[in-house]
Amino acid sequence: MSRVLERRRLLLSLMRQVTLEQGSFGIAEIAGRTALPRSTVQDWVKRLVAEGCVAAQTDSRGRHGARFVAISAMPRSTCRRVFTTVDKDRVAIFHKCLSSACAGFCAHHHRVAGGVIDAVERDGNLLRETGRLGRVPVEIGLFPRSAVGVVSLRREGDLVVQELLSIGGPAYSLSEMIAHADGVLDVRVERNDSAVRAEVVTRALTHLLIGIDDTDTPGGGATFALALALLQHLAGLEGVQPIGHRVVMLDPSIQGRTAGNACSYLELAVEREVLRRVEEHTVRFVGDEAFSNEWGVAVREGFRIPAVLREFSRRARTGSVSRDEAMQVAEQADVRLYGRRGAIGALAAIGTAGVPIEAQLDPSFPI
Repeated sequence: MSRVLERRRLLLSLMRQVTLEQGSFGIAEIAGRTALPRSTVQDWVKRLVAEGCVAAQTDSRGRHGARFVAISAMPRSTCRRVFTTVDKDRVAIFHKCLSSACAGFCAHHHRVAGGVIDAVERDGNLLRETGRLGRVPVEIGLFPRSAVGVVSLRREGDLVVQELLSIGGPAYSLSEMIAHADGVLDVRVERNDSAVRAEVVTRALTHLLIGIDDTDTPGGGATFALALALLQHLAGLEGVQPIGHRVVMLDPSIQGRTAGNACSYLELAVEREVLRRVEEHTVRFVGDEAFSNEWGVAVREGFRIPAVLREFSRRARTGSVSRDEAMQVAEQADVRLYGRRGAIGALAAIGTAGVPIEAQLDPSFPI
């Protein structure tokens, strides 16, 4: 058992014991019995409240701290966030799990089931799947069959509806847990003996790719660090769901590079109403924080990469390309460019979206 899970088990056990003895517990009591700092106990209580294992009984009043009760050792949901982005007839589904084991389980079974899902990728606790709008029957059952599969994906206005069929543990997740995940608007459940059919409703968000480059100088700065800072900044805006950050290596031999010639791109799921605001924040943030005046930003909606943009990235990974070429490709691929020389690398970065990490980090790896 990991140290984090062991700490969770011990603290929750103590909280339940004190709840049974006194009817509730306070931060100071748990800290006193464990010799942990109050701030650490407070962080754990917040986490367990979010999981649904602990509930607040009374708020703090004057010199009396807040009181809590331990409800159960079972998390209310292993599903932390579920959201979807749409690119024409294609849908990307993102599922942030409490456990990497749960994410791995779903990745395996969805891959085996097939159905409308044709690509599955797991990055730690984040499961990413892409599929097409439509309906394809799946067969579920006991091993070696899949225990859960995505039967259909459809649009209902500005919503996405996933229809899933499951048995066993996944059926429990669909009927009892997934409705508590951030981003899920509704779950429509139909039980048939041991099987559960459920429709999971989420918003049809816009997939936004943001590339940046040439933000550093030989004297300081790092593009990957600025990209991470930008991701944290944008994640704090209303209507934005962060997906991730990738580093991309371009031709390491070109003149003018500050170090190894790496650039970065971000992926976000964004409500359409705030797209312009996110773009404005991005350009202003990079302009303010970049060490170099040569910084560049590229912004594109959608997760499917046009052939002309992919080809531009291939050439930037093995040789030199001009800003004029970048401007021409950006116009053809519906990409908005900002800044100076860095716009070349920023455009090349988002042109690698969707390829394996190993290929993005090795320019000799074909894409």
